[in-house]
Amino acid sequence: MLTPAAHLLPLLLAIGAGRAVPSPRAPPQGCYVAEEAGEQTFRCSQAGLSTVPVGIPNDTRKLYLDANRLVSVPAGAFQHLAALEELDLSQNVLAHLSGAAFQGLAGTLRLLDLSANQLASLPVEAFAGLQVQVNLSANPWHCDCALQEVLRRVRLAPGTAAGIVCGPGARPDLVGQEFVPLAGEEELCGPGRAGAPRNTDVALLVVMGGWLVLVGAYLAHYVWQNRDETRCPVKRAPAPPVRSEDSSTLSTVL
Repeated sequence: MLTPAAHLLPLLLAIGAGRAVPSPRAPPQGCYVAEEAGEQTFRCSQAGLSTVPVGIPNDTRKLYLDANRLVSVPAGAFQHLAALEELDLSQNVLAHLSGAAFQGLAGTLRLLDLSANQLASLPVEAFAGLQVQVNLSANPWHCDCALQEVLRRVRLAPGTAAGIVCGPGARPDLVGQEFVPLAGEEELCGPGRAGAPRNTDVALLVVMGGWLVLVGAYLAHYVWQNRDETRCPVKRAPAPPVRSEDSSTLSTVL
């Protein structure tokens, strides 16, 4: 006859085995996994999300997080998605992206949609190493140096350039204007960031500065030298000696 402890042992083993093998995490409500055109897809469109969801399968190639309430994208949010090729973050309220928001996606990500958000600026480092087409339209851009640098690193999705318009926080003369043509005409990142013309201007300023220093040194030396000369007493020429003949003549006259 088995003791009570013997009856409990199989039960404890079964419970322990159940804990050792956790059940797969279910996707958030409104999200689902699908296969579209033979590629693993994870859709969370219009799911009411305020943060990037957890539980996205690692083999996901297309990720749709559009039409939610995402405010920011933290560092490393997608770094476990080593196969991700397309990422749709459009129609959210994104106002901030971490400089490491797309960390781990440099080798795979080729399409990125950030349109229709609240982005005014972007950290340049967020796009380091990415070979991606990006949609930046319908955001209230500040049209600053950072955005100009981003445009130099990425390719815009076809037909989206006209949608990059300077918002209320931009320089007053830029508000309401398309930024892409302006970015090609004006350097917004200060001296030394526009190539040869800027370098030439700097060299010219250096030469002119050196010339002015030399002129100033010469004038200072000239003034100092003249001041020393004015301090020295004027030496008068000695009077010529009076000849004896002249002295005799003068005595006779008197």
